[in-house]
Parts: sequence; structure tokens; C-alpha cells
Amino acid sequence: MAGDADAVEIVQGADRIELTVKVVPGASRTKVAGLWGGALRLAVAAPPEGGKANAAVIELLAAVFGVKKGQVVILGGKAQPLKRIAVRRLGADQARARLARVL
Repeated sequence: MAGDADAVEIVQGADRIELTVKVVPGASRTKVAGLWGGALRLAVAAPPEGGKANAAVIELLAAVFGVKKGQVVILGGKAQPLKRIAVRRLGADQARARLARVL
């Protein structure tokens, strides 16, 4: 629902957006699992070892936002369930519209 996409805290930068995600690794399947406060909640099937869950997060967000994997960067929280993410060359309005399709 569009209202759910509006609940995700997205910060518009000069050439990117930033948002926080809450990651649940080792899930039965990889998907957008809803909201966690102002963060986007992601379930990934990959285990939290060797960067596998982080790679799955990047791949999932690239698919959700319709961008290349290289445009999705984990800014902070690489070893934590809460991660700060940047998506380059994407506007906040575009991001919300694309999130509305999966929330």
C-alpha cells in the first residue's frame, strides 16, 4: 500500500537516497517483509556469515528499486541487523513508488 511506503524514512541526498533496513537472515525465502518502525524490514534466505546476507540484501534492494547492484551500498551496520543503505541515482519519490509495489 502506498501509505506503507510513505512510512519508510527516506532521506534525499544530492545524488542518492538513504534509508535504514532491518535484516532477518536465514529466512525461508528472500522478500520485503514489511516495516520495522521507520525502517524497511527484509527477510533474506542467506545466512549471516561471510557477507552472504549482505549480498542478498543488495541484490533484493536492487531488484525492488530497479537499479544495478553497484548502485546499492551498505553505509553502516554490515555486521548488524540494522543497516544504513544508500541507493545512488534514485530519487525519494521514485523509491516510494517502487516500494509501494512490494509493501
